[in-house]
Amino acid sequence: MSSAPGKRNNHYSAKPITPEPVHPMPESPAGGVELIIPLHCAGLRLDQALAQLLSEWSRSRLQSWILEKRVSVDGASSIPRQKVWGGEKIKLYPARDSAETAHAPEAIALDITHEDNAIIIVNKPAGLVVHPGSGNWQGTLLNALLHHSPQLSGIPRSGIVHRLDKETSGLLVVAKTLEAQTSLVRQLQKRTVKRDYLALAWGSISSRGWVDAPVGRHPVQRTRMAVVASGKEARTHYEVLEQFADCTLLRCSLETGRTHQIRVHMESLGHPLVGDPVYGGKAKKGSDATMQLATFPRQALHAYRLELTHPQHGQRVGWEAPLPEDMSNLLLMLQKARDKESHVIPAMVK
Repeated sequence: MSSAPGKRNNHYSAKPITPEPVHPMPESPAGGVELIIPLHCAGLRLDQALAQLLSEWSRSRLQSWILEKRVSVDGASSIPRQKVWGGEKIKLYPARDSAETAHAPEAIALDITHEDNAIIIVNKPAGLVVHPGSGNWQGTLLNALLHHSPQLSGIPRSGIVHRLDKETSGLLVVAKTLEAQTSLVRQLQKRTVKRDYLALAWGSISSRGWVDAPVGRHPVQRTRMAVVASGKEARTHYEVLEQFADCTLLRCSLETGRTHQIRVHMESLGHPLVGDPVYGGKAKKGSDATMQLATFPRQALHAYRLELTHPQHGQRVGWEAPLPEDMSNLLLMLQKARDKESHVIPAMVK
């Protein structure tokens, strides 16, 4: 296998996290949890002990609740690093983050590949924003999920644990419970969630390989990401599926999930994705096929396979989503153009 030039040492100092504002504990909380710290937790920090005893919630979530004064130790407020010695009476009042859940449900159609008591697998169309943000406060996947499953209003980010760019189509997983969300977040952190994409990249790529290069905010163009030494560790594997006159069909697999990762990494190789309005190169005048590639209205990127460990029963499960119509038609056009040129039968692409 070959690696992209300029491989860097990807060990960087973590940036400090600013604590969230402290809120008073509710006078009449509902759904509180009470427990006694067992002796085997003696000497641990409060957040460490709670993470062991309440595994359905992540340590970071428990830390935030401690800072919000939603955890008391023997009736007094506490801090995450406070030591416990066994026998302390703990009261915990789980809270929703209103900033994350105060979104209106909207009747937006969803293409659901799978749903059970713990997760939803959504096949997102190109053009749909995943989470509300600047310029996209309505009409997002989050709004659609709240309409489909109103109980998601009690889950931070309505259960969304990872995202796809607005113009990238394909599969993503949504958690329906706090326990499932914690499990999925931990799997993403451990890089055990397998995410495979189909991508059309400009130029001829002859062999498989990988890019191991940190991705971070562009130092000048703040709306772009780039390969920068100060970025976060990022690795993308790619495999050639079909070659055409002006582009190559790739299967890309993520080890990490940085913003715009595949798009940035392929640009760094000199093979930006077809149709990418931010990182794509401009095509020179050429054949009709070349001009159709040049006018494709979005980055040609589709998350076609997702595999993970199910949060409920612990078995590995996976799903696939076929190419959407626009990419499928583009691929068919490229295959016909190649066949006309070479008079050979095209290879079938799964």
